[in-house]
Amino acid sequence: MVGAGVIGLTTAVCLAESGLAVTIRAGELPRQTTSAVAGAIWGPHLVEDSDRVTRWSAETLEVLTALAADPVTGIQLLSGMEAARAEHPRPDWLAPLADLGPCDPAALPPGFTAGWRYTAPVVSMPVYLDYLAGRLRQAGGGLTVAPLDSLAQTVRHAAAPVIVNCTGAGARDFVPDPSVSPVRGQVVIAENPGITEFFVSDGDESHELTYVFPHQGRVVLGGTEIPGDWSLEPRPATAERILADCAAVDPRLGSARILEHRVGLRPARPQVRLEAESADTDGGGPGHGTARLVIHNYGHGGGGVTLSWGCAREAARLVTTLR
Repeated sequence: MVGAGVIGLTTAVCLAESGLAVTIRAGELPRQTTSAVAGAIWGPHLVEDSDRVTRWSAETLEVLTALAADPVTGIQLLSGMEAARAEHPRPDWLAPLADLGPCDPAALPPGFTAGWRYTAPVVSMPVYLDYLAGRLRQAGGGLTVAPLDSLAQTVRHAAAPVIVNCTGAGARDFVPDPSVSPVRGQVVIAENPGITEFFVSDGDESHELTYVFPHQGRVVLGGTEIPGDWSLEPRPATAERILADCAAVDPRLGSARILEHRVGLRPARPQVRLEAESADTDGGGPGHGTARLVIHNYGHGGGGVTLSWGCAREAARLVTTLR
């Protein structure tokens, strides 16, 4: 396997727990991946609108909801609101949430005119990634940090008969796949001043994406969506804007102590790539070298957590049926 973000780890867990020998090779540890930067809340974002995304999302919602019963996972079922500055129809993806209902207009922050309240899994990603890595080890799997230049090189040198590619935004160069592009996200981590509910508002022509995700003693504040920007350096002006937007939603955040700044690159693609292909070890094409089965599982945009279990299980089914 290649890739140690939430998609790679979840897929590896599914494979290892089915009895297969699994080793992840990745250029960085799970806490150094884009997944560690995510807020994160269940809900498809910056990903294709399709029946399969709906199916993967629903399957993942069921798993995350069950995992929330165990504090070690870092998952909480939290109530909160998704608000908008203009009237808009209820998003279809909210339908699986049992307690979904319209916001009381009096409860909306200044400048917002509509919204929906619901309960959803909110995930402390560093904790959750540690949980998945531990679960992988328990199932007999391993994780090695070893940079890999390309899929062709990996196919040539890997001893495994199956390679699962979960390289996220890195797939643009690794595969290579020019249809993959980064959507830069920057967040501010602050001490939690007592916030117990989440808040989300998508950006529009005059406002940026804004979100507040509480995680016990910390709160993740965002955010940004900058297509095509590969920079991983936090920008002070962006951090100031995020803090101002979030403090306008909850004034307690105006004096919260800042703990950290993080940046990640969402792996955007017109469609999620979840499919199998055959590759040859010498790169000579069909009939040359030894055939390897490659399973691709990347291009989840801002929905990696939301699609993780549905996609991982489908990738695992491809491995077990085709190998």
